[in-house]
Amino acid sequence: MAPVVGIVANPVSARDIRRVVANATSLQIADRANILLRVLAALHACGVRDVLMMPENGGIRAHVDRGMMRARARGEDIYPALHPVAMPVTGTVADTHRATAEMRRAGVAALVVLGGDGTHRAVAAECGTVPIAGISTGTNNAFPEHREPTITGLATGLAVTGRVPPHIAFIANKRIDVSLNGGAVTDMALVDVALVTERYIGARALWRTENFRELYVTFADPEVIGMSAIAGLLEPVGRDESGGLMVRLSPDGDCRKGITTLNAPIAPGMMAQVGVTDWRRMPADVAFVPEVAAGSVALDGERELSFTERDRLSLTLRDDAFRTVNVAAVMRHAGQNRLLTGTPVPVTAAF
Repeated sequence: MAPVVGIVANPVSARDIRRVVANATSLQIADRANILLRVLAALHACGVRDVLMMPENGGIRAHVDRGMMRARARGEDIYPALHPVAMPVTGTVADTHRATAEMRRAGVAALVVLGGDGTHRAVAAECGTVPIAGISTGTNNAFPEHREPTITGLATGLAVTGRVPPHIAFIANKRIDVSLNGGAVTDMALVDVALVTERYIGARALWRTENFRELYVTFADPEVIGMSAIAGLLEPVGRDESGGLMVRLSPDGDCRKGITTLNAPIAPGMMAQVGVTDWRRMPADVAFVPEVAAGSVALDGERELSFTERDRLSLTLRDDAFRTVNVAAVMRHAGQNRLLTGTPVPVTAAF
């Protein structure tokens, strides 16, 4: 049976307050559609003939349809058939949750996601064992790697058609589970959990550092922006390493004895001075109880939960939480084995 790929394209990513206070990119709908057309052409070139897509009211699908019609008018058969998921559109994150769940039940082989950290977190919450191929179109894009969408589409197509072995094509990813008052998992983060003293959710996007108190990250990459950049500039932790990092922060980036002052990129073009009191490794499957008594919890840069002195938060990192397409490994394998030439790799004579 031919593989089917699912697509979740968020029409409103990169439109939070950080786009106003910093110099973040704001992709237009036509730009998102062009990205999607590049992905679709690459999937088709690998033999994918059917794609399910999350419906939306932002206009991405209309632009994509026009691009596909122009190709057909030129006599070009370069795109797979595009099928919308049958579901109502609310214009909220509930659309991403429902579309992902519906596509998982429909048996898609992979999910291509266009969005920022928040969109990818919403997909990861519902994808189960279906691997994700992420494309950055958000404000802070710490989780999805920055890469030409055509290459992401090619790698996904090669992976789902079985031309690359699964142990090469897919890789495990970490997440941090958040539990409240000893109950079941309330929410989770793919990159970072930040605890701030503000109790209100407000504009949700996190960009004021004076209220930061504790930070927990699945990986600490000095090349990304956002909260995880703070950890990455203290002690890098790879995506493929077990565990993460916990950082305790002081108010106002002060320079008292015992305080490390760090200048970190917390949003595009926005540097902030952050005071760090200490940091340590966060082993997998070990519950961490924060010291912050009350405030709000930001997941992947957006405030989602508030808590009081009567609540008890618990944070636990999971190593093998979901899978993604290992684009770099797939394309390396494709080159080494000439998968896109149709010619097998010749046997090298031994000398």
